[in-house]
Amino acid sequence: MKSNDVTEAVIGAAIEVHRALGPGLLESAYEECLCHELLLRRTAFQRQVALPVSYKGVNLDCGYRLDLVVENLVVVEIKAVEELHPFAEAQLLTYLRLGGWQVGLLINFNTVLLKQGIRRRVLNHRDE
Repeated sequence: MKSNDVTEAVIGAAIEVHRALGPGLLESAYEECLCHELLLRRTAFQRQVALPVSYKGVNLDCGYRLDLVVENLVVVEIKAVEELHPFAEAQLLTYLRLGGWQVGLLINFNTVLLKQGIRRRVLNHRDE
């Protein structure tokens, strides 16, 4: 599977969750429901993936956790906030860089239309 196929699958699953629940819940509820929807769609993912920080050749466990890594290709960060701040996008880009992934999705479920809350970011773009 290519990263574009994975992001399409994740966005479709997220839209399904948002249609059913709407805005106003906690991030943990959306994460749980999105995971269930990905299972129903037979899309492989890992949840709450530890992300060590490498500093001067030493991996340090600083407590960072990625919400989801889908098909080992796409990092998904889930939010349920009034407004996505630039910090959230910077955080996603840092996670991509630290973990060696190329593509990430930032999904804010606290919007009337989910497409307004989705940001796709690519680090060191390369053709697939």
